[in-house]
Amino acid sequence: MTRFTFPLVLLAALAGTATGLHGQAQAADRNTAPSFTVRTFDGKTTRLSELHGRPVVLDFWATWSRPCRVSMPDLNTMQERYRGRGLVVFGLSIDEAEPLEVRNFTEKLGVRFRTGMADERVLDDYGPIRSIPTTFFINRQGEIVRRVVGYIDAETFESYVREIL
Repeated sequence: MTRFTFPLVLLAALAGTATGLHGQAQAADRNTAPSFTVRTFDGKTTRLSELHGRPVVLDFWATWSRPCRVSMPDLNTMQERYRGRGLVVFGLSIDEAEPLEVRNFTEKLGVRFRTGMADERVLDDYGPIRSIPTTFFINRQGEIVRRVVGYIDAETFESYVREIL
């Protein structure tokens, strides 16, 4: 070995071990859905921990987003189709409008799944949320199986829901 080979090999091994441990911690943190508590538009408080054991579709959306408005019927359909298998669809608005205004919007649109307002903590925990819709598919163990940024067509959306059932 040259005089630099051994220290480089040792440094690479140590770096690999540190990176491996760090990568596992990041993966565990990234895969576990952060806990949250929000008040829904129907006045109830919902905690993610209450939904443990049930598959959850968590959708971040806004009233001013056309792709979000277009996806609302698909979210309704998935909630109705898979309710019997435990699915919970939960939409959190990132709007800066008053909650009453957003609630009126959801009623006008015929939204039939749980909805509420995302607060800064939820946005930080699930973020960065840079584009909407951003949708998380959470399995029965509380793990984020998939994070999708942007509109999801109905067929693809259903295949993602089936993954978490």
